[in-house]
Amino acid sequence: MKLNRKRSLAVGAVIVAVTVLSGCVGFGSGGGGGGEAGSNELTFTTWAGDSEAVAFKTLIKQFEAENDGVTVKLNVVPYAQMFSGIDAKLSSGNAPDIFRVDYGNLGVYSSQDQLLDLSPYLADEQNNFIPAMWQAVSFENKPYGVPHQTDVSALLVNTDMLSEAGIDVASLPTTQADAWTWNEFSDAAKQLRTALPADKYPFVYNWQLGGAPRWLSWVFQANGALFEKDGTTPAIDSPAGKKALDYTKSFYDNQWVPPTSSTKSSVYADTTFQEGTAAMVFAGSFLVPDMETLAKFNWTAIPMPRDERGATDLGGNALVATKDTKNPELAAKFLAFMVQADSMSAFCAATNELPTRTDLAADAVTFIVRPDVMPVFVEQASTIEPSDVTQLTSPTMAAISTALQDQLDAAFVGGQSTGDTLTNLTRAIEEASK
Repeated sequence: MKLNRKRSLAVGAVIVAVTVLSGCVGFGSGGGGGGEAGSNELTFTTWAGDSEAVAFKTLIKQFEAENDGVTVKLNVVPYAQMFSGIDAKLSSGNAPDIFRVDYGNLGVYSSQDQLLDLSPYLADEQNNFIPAMWQAVSFENKPYGVPHQTDVSALLVNTDMLSEAGIDVASLPTTQADAWTWNEFSDAAKQLRTALPADKYPFVYNWQLGGAPRWLSWVFQANGALFEKDGTTPAIDSPAGKKALDYTKSFYDNQWVPPTSSTKSSVYADTTFQEGTAAMVFAGSFLVPDMETLAKFNWTAIPMPRDERGATDLGGNALVATKDTKNPELAAKFLAFMVQADSMSAFCAATNELPTRTDLAADAVTFIVRPDVMPVFVEQASTIEPSDVTQLTSPTMAAISTALQDQLDAAFVGGQSTGDTLTNLTRAIEEASK
């Protein structure tokens, strides 16, 4: 489907104009349970930021207008309640028809036969999506959701702080072709560490508060892996795993990052950057609107550093239908609508999230906030390889994520050796894969 730019811009304008947001209904009051068989009602449960809630409401109204008599009941809940609530609803047989799920958790549901197999409804859609993103919604070669959007990390830099440290901001990398190598990134960190006062730091990494799997970006950059190709045998205890762990441990040894910013920190990395405590931050594109509002300094975005290859984390979310929905055809039609080119373009433009379609390049989405930095994130997303996605969406990742948080924290700030950390991670992977 070609992008209807005029229609997409119109929808985007409506999204921006809407100011009344959905309330957080919660799982205890409304929104649960699919529609009756043969009815024209769908229930849709999601968490959402302000701009996302507005975008969802606007697109739902458009879908209802294009499908006479159809109603989509939106239930916006806090993220902290999302998956415990979905699990409870699935167990009771009262799950919503549609729900939102991050790629890292999708495999838990698809592997347990809880989602609608979309193969009969989306047979011709695969080639419309970036291969890595289609892989993210697939289990045993069948799609169990649609890749609604993604958001990957790039490097935001406080250009005022870099200039004061003697770094030429005019020569900062802007594309994957000229991205800093690990050595060049280290050189910039060393220069900042020398120039900055003791209570300020060269950068901060975004692996706090459940973000420990983002550390795997460094493993992938070193051309390493968490699993072997069979998806269960541990591969982390390798030269690449050792290289990535030694390098990231050096962030703390060299005082390049705040000592309180390890994987068990309760403070998000972007908050540290906004406060002016760190000169650079690894951050997702969805934070661009907040950064533009809250940061009281000049900043821009540059690519993640690269080693053997470029890599980043797999942010973003899919939309899925539950297996027991009473309206499978209507649910599939709604999912297809939400990821058609003009709908996706409007949603991403309003939320600074990234499209997953092959026909929505950097110049095909008119981002509303800081469009100048968004091409960096769009190109950064191209560094995600299907093999990375297979590992990050493993059904065992939830259990492994907890081990990553514990073991990385022990290595970064607890004095645990690289060898012991990799051994402990290997054991955790083996246990999770049983």
